[in-house]
Amino acid sequence: MTTLQVPAHSPHATGKPAGRIRQKNEEAIIAAAEEEFARHGFKGTSMNAIALRAGLPKANLHYYFSNKLGLYVAVLSNILELWDSTFNTLTVDDDPSAALARYIRAKLEFSRRQPLASKIFAMEVISGGACLEQHFNQDYQDWFRGRAAVFEAWIAAGKMDAIDPMHLIFLLWGSTQHYADFAAQICRVSGRKRLTKDDFEDAARNLIHIILKGCGLTPPAA
Repeated sequence: MTTLQVPAHSPHATGKPAGRIRQKNEEAIIAAAEEEFARHGFKGTSMNAIALRAGLPKANLHYYFSNKLGLYVAVLSNILELWDSTFNTLTVDDDPSAALARYIRAKLEFSRRQPLASKIFAMEVISGGACLEQHFNQDYQDWFRGRAAVFEAWIAAGKMDAIDPMHLIFLLWGSTQHYADFAAQICRVSGRKRLTKDDFEDAARNLIHIILKGCGLTPPAA
């Protein structure tokens, strides 16, 4: 199971027992923050509400995160780091079909396990993404171009159809995150009460087939 890993914010927590306590508290704070930010947005959420949901004194909350903005940015940064980590190892030597199928499955698994974080990210982008400016810096743009260069190399080698890598990456991002951000719409249209693990597996099979066929690739065997 993939969990959100939050960097420590206290210089006083040392030693293995304290480390475990710190990790447990930070995970509780992040989970509570995701719930509050997803329900009420950044402006409508208070540190007191997060502390109450986490079951911690407000002073403890400030021990790990000095202010609401810092906690909000931590939630955003961690989901982005999780998403990007699945693309970091992509190389020109990979088989395009297998690599894309793995990425689609990994991104959908994030949508299944961290739906609230994905929704918070979507709301932030829709509102202008002011809190993401530092993340989407020159280094991130270079990282993005590096991912696109892998697709360009595959195209040049005749391994896949000549498509615009930028739009392919946007399609990969949007289609996989849709199952977290728009789960309510999917459930209402399909008559489901909630999306199950089987629903995500079915989505993975279909997205892999549709996207890979669109790239001139043969989906790998299940």
